[in-house]
Amino acid sequence: MTGSEESPSFRLAYVPGVTPAKWVKTWNARLPDIPLTLVQVPAAEAPEVLRAGEADAGFVRLPVDRTFFSAIPLYTEETVVVVPKDHLITAADEVTLADLADEVLFHPLDDVFDWDAPPGEPAFERPATTADAVELVAANVGLLVVPQSLARLHHRRDLTYRPVVDAPRSSVALSWPEEATTDLVEDFIGIVRGRTVNSTRGRTAAAAQDKPSAKTPAKPSAKSTKSTGKTSANTAGRTARARTGGAKPTAKRGKPRRRS
Repeated sequence: MTGSEESPSFRLAYVPGVTPAKWVKTWNARLPDIPLTLVQVPAAEAPEVLRAGEADAGFVRLPVDRTFFSAIPLYTEETVVVVPKDHLITAADEVTLADLADEVLFHPLDDVFDWDAPPGEPAFERPATTADAVELVAANVGLLVVPQSLARLHHRRDLTYRPVVDAPRSSVALSWPEEATTDLVEDFIGIVRGRTVNSTRGRTAAAAQDKPSAKTPAKPSAKSTKSTGKTSANTAGRTARARTGGAKPTAKRGKPRRRS
């Protein structure tokens, strides 16, 4: 390797709420010589980060532009409403959007839901981020509907959450530019899909499968063995007749039986 060549590395983007630790751990164990760098990005900016080549692949929230990106959907999150612990909603195990119709709901600028019409009463302003909206919920001036992972990410002792059964849901996927499907991207896809090192779908195993293997002699079938046996017997018979001048052996005649 020359001094101008860069050492291989892998850059993985991920959006808030996604925890990539288990996949990173597998990568470090399987490819210890190739460092993996994590790049946390806001959900709305993740596609542009990948499009600009600032990351090789990323955990993003769907939808993505499928004319440019490949994507492997991983899971869909439950949607919850974040409320103060002393709020009346905490008396229920789950709620509907109708239950929130009279509540002030914050709709932050980084909201991951594509609402046709945001539920509830509109807040006096749109918070810049989900974290800002959580602070306002803690101040008891409104509520917030988010994927469950974001409620856990911004957990506070004075807040809790309840599932919203009929709200939109957010799905997480592994995505990358389709035309930039490198060997390292394939390696990471294999890790996310749970393939083993020796999986036949992995790059190393696939290359091994392409190597020519030594041919083993085929075992003769029962039919061919039977035919060979008949041929050998016929050959032996012709050889014996040739030695005796071609005459067929005659059967011995016994004594005539006496008539009574």
